[in-house]
Amino acid sequence: MASIPDAWKNIDILINNAGLAAGTEKIYEDAWDKWSQMIDTNVKGLLFLSKEIIKWMVKNQHGHIVNISSIAGINVYEGGSIYCASKHAVNAITKGMRVDLLKHNIRVTSISPGMVDTEFSLVRFDGDKEKAKNVYQGITPLSAIDIAEAIEFAVTRPPHVNINDILIMPSQQADAFNTYRK
Repeated sequence: MASIPDAWKNIDILINNAGLAAGTEKIYEDAWDKWSQMIDTNVKGLLFLSKEIIKWMVKNQHGHIVNISSIAGINVYEGGSIYCASKHAVNAITKGMRVDLLKHNIRVTSISPGMVDTEFSLVRFDGDKEKAKNVYQGITPLSAIDIAEAIEFAVTRPPHVNINDILIMPSQQADAFNTYRK
């Protein structure tokens, strides 16, 4: 961050889109290295980058931070203890940011998607394409463009409006537990 030229430090919008899940083992079966990888990516990555950019936003007295969370930050599910915990942390950090940055004219939004067809499941299953494909079998998941449009909506509201939270799901998914598959 220190190498960024001063002309580029007038950042208006920060989108934190760290989302890494590693495996679906139960907490008593899981490996420490997977836990560290998820926490380092989903929590510490968001914190380290945010801290640097927030300094510039505070100096400029404006900005908008969008943290991408997950339905996993709202509902916990079997085999997702640490990933869910990391996304619960994102939600708590977002709420804390919102309070801390209120007097600096910096808006903070959390977007929590359900199933989105990205490389997420492929990474979660260590490149196993068959397992990853099964996640979205029988449903039409969200796309990256769906999430981008939600971000665009949040950041284009008038200055007196802050969208605190957006929970966005495929129409065939009600929550982390209930999905209708055709």
